[in-house]
Amino acid sequence: MKILLARDDVYPNKLDEYGQTALCYASENGHEGVVELLLGRDDIDPNKPDREGSIPLLLATCDGHEGVVRLILAHDDVDPDKSDDEGETPLFVATLNGYEGIVKILLGRDDINPNKSDDGGQTPLSVAADRGHQGIVRMLLGREDLDPNKPREDSDTFLRWAAWNGNEEVVKMLLGRGEVDPNKLDEGGHTPLLEAIEVGHEAVVEMLLRKDSTDPNKPDGDGETPLG
Repeated sequence: MKILLARDDVYPNKLDEYGQTALCYASENGHEGVVELLLGRDDIDPNKPDREGSIPLLLATCDGHEGVVRLILAHDDVDPDKSDDEGETPLFVATLNGYEGIVKILLGRDDINPNKSDDGGQTPLSVAADRGHQGIVRMLLGREDLDPNKPREDSDTFLRWAAWNGNEEVVKMLLGRGEVDPNKLDEGGHTPLLEAIEVGHEAVVEMLLRKDSTDPNKPDGDGETPLG
């Protein structure tokens, strides 16, 4: 690598026949030494995507190469929130795969948008909740700019979803955010309290009723009340 990169006629950002750059290959395979060598060049583009729109940071994230992620993020010109052709960002992919260490690194940056959806409408919070990555859910909810009331891809609210599934830990974390509305109806007209009652999640019902702002008489879209 050093011999090749010393030549003036070697172009490190050029795509090969498979649509990848040298930095893409090194990042995807976790070759920290090669990544560091490439990033040391003034003419390297850390945001150059492969044929599928995946940047080196995203490729490193896909396989959990935390060391490579740190190296790339240390480069001044990197865009940590750049999506691939399916709208997936490095944070989304790290969340999807349960890579808590990488999620923590990414959330430590101010230029990351934790609410950014993929092309299917899923957000990092929705995939973390769906996959049961409670540690990541906790980290995401720790970001002040995360919108806990943002609907999921199915127009469901996160609180209603967690209440329906009896996910007590997620319900507790969501209710701990002051701006979460426990009475908010989803597009189907359902409230978190009614859903928890219907499925029989007693502990979730108790948590919701302990929240001062919860309306125990709030009807759903069909006019049905919790007591009814």
